[in-house]
Amino acid sequence: MQAPRTLILAAILATALLAPVRAADTTASAQQLATLFMQSCLQYAGDRDGLRTWAKKLGLMELSAEEQDRYLYGLPGIVFDASNSDGRFKLVSEDGGSCSVLAASASGQAVLQDLEQKLHDAQITFKVTAERPDAVEKTLHHREYVAQQGKREWLLLVSIVQDPAGGEAMLTANAY
Repeated sequence: MQAPRTLILAAILATALLAPVRAADTTASAQQLATLFMQSCLQYAGDRDGLRTWAKKLGLMELSAEEQDRYLYGLPGIVFDASNSDGRFKLVSEDGGSCSVLAASASGQAVLQDLEQKLHDAQITFKVTAERPDAVEKTLHHREYVAQQGKREWLLLVSIVQDPAGGEAMLTANAY
């Protein structure tokens, strides 16, 4: 099951967020991405209704059906636009409970550092379980984690572009 999901993630990152963002903005974008991830995906992984209610309370707008298809690749779910002054962001809520956040451009190294710092600050223990380049899209790099806080456990996948200038980034959480 992991290989098809990784291919879908690679396709999403390669095609969905094509507009360029200034390199100077990639660090702020990474911080914003990690914050959005902690507030949405980690908080509501496995709880699609809770996530969607939270997104609507924040005023996040659903994308059109055509735009959602670019991110869902035929899977049932809802995609919200979470863009702000720090960059273009999307929140993907799959009907199965999986949650992802995407940034059009973020510093990959900053994404990893910011996420791990936020996990540490929230007293969530985590362990890197795999790290590898994408088998199809060579500019992508994936890092997988198992994370836990009390009785809550998550599988996390971070997909980033390996470019010092930054690039697309995607963080995914699944409760288990």
